[in-house]
Amino acid sequence: MPDGARLTTVEAVREDGSVLFTATNSFDMDEEIVVVPCEDEVAADGGVPADDEGGVAAWINRCTHEAQRFDTGRGVPMRDGEIVCPKHGSMFDACSGDCDNGEAAGTTLPDVAVAVADGAVFLVDDEYTFEHEGQIDDGDDGPSSTSHVGF
Repeated sequence: MPDGARLTTVEAVREDGSVLFTATNSFDMDEEIVVVPCEDEVAADGGVPADDEGGVAAWINRCTHEAQRFDTGRGVPMRDGEIVCPKHGSMFDACSGDCDNGEAAGTTLPDVAVAVADGAVFLVDDEYTFEHEGQIDDGDDGPSSTSHVGF
């Protein structure tokens, strides 16, 4: 078993298309991270296992062109093994994080190291500490207003 927090399973990533979690980085700031299916032999972050379980890769949940989230709570938009930015349509290889089109062309997603053992995915990146599944909880309970207009 790898040292690190157990995040999910490869099966769950493949069934759901992606898994979103929040971790604290080395600057004590929360970051959203997505785990996506990866078909290459070795992902940039080393997340692909050597056996037949299938692979995964983990990336910071935002486009390199603008701070646009890939997963806004409904999963990462993907097509043909690429992560699609929902704002401008730039496409990033799910295994390497490289983008060769659109507004983000020539950039690479920041990777987060994960490992796979016995079908489970573990966060093994020393720069991050697992906090919880899902999006960053910024304490926002929705919009507030002093308006007297009701809906």
